This record gives sequence, C-alpha cells and structure tokens, in this order.
Amino acid sequence: MKNEKKIESISTFIGFGSGIEGNVEFQGTMRLDGRVNGKITSKNGTLIVGEKAVIEADILVESIIIMGTVSGTIDAQKRIEVRPPGQLNGSIQAGVISIEPGGRFNGKCAMRTKLDALKKPLSAPPNPASSELSQDP
Repeated sequence: MKNEKKIESISTFIGFGSGIEGNVEFQGTMRLDGRVNGKITSKNGTLIVGEKAVIEADILVESIIIMGTVSGTIDAQKRIEVRPPGQLNGSIQAGVISIEPGGRFNGKCAMRTKLDALKKPLSAPPNPASSELSQDP
C-alpha cells in the first residue's frame, strides 16, 4: 500500500478551460486544471496540477503534485511529486523529490537540506563583484 500524504481540502480551484496570465498567490491547497503563465507563490500551500493543466511559471510553494504539464522553475520547501502522466521541464529544488513510473522530468534538480530551507529560494549564482575581478594575486 502506498504511503501518501493526506491533502487538505482544496481552497482554490482553477478549472479546465480557464487561463491566467500573471502572478497567482494562494493559501491552503490549490488545484489547477487550466492554463497559467507567470508566477505562482504560497508560503505554506500545496499546489495540485491536474492532468489537463498546462503551467508555464516560476513556482514557490511548500509542496506540489504534478499530473499535468509544468515548465519553469520550482522551489518547494518540502516536496515535489510527479505522477503519471505528469511532465515537468525546468529547474527544481525540494527536500523530497518523487517521480513515479510514467511521470517525466527534464531539467536540473537540487535536493534541499533542512539548512537550505532557511536560505533563499532557487536562483542563479551571484556574479562576483567587479572589485574581486580586478584585484591582482
């Protein structure tokens, strides 16, 4: 028997045929079955991406379950799950990353430690200061 995390009741639902372009912020559990292009954030929320959903976004959440198509950067404080027929393309970071048989992932992956959770979200490495580059050895 699978050990699945119990999901709270869904507080926000964006249905099939609906689309959003821009920033989406939510609390609790949100299910997306439509299209989103932009940024999705929730400090302590769970995002469920339904089978017909198409998401192109930078995502910052506590946990995410993907059964549709997601392209972008995901920073999950706790968990990322890809369940069939889910497809995930992009850079991801989480404490637990689970890709079930039939789910697909293409991109870069980083595992978060407990200390990482206190640091900044996944981002590009900083550029060295110009003063550091001009110094002679």
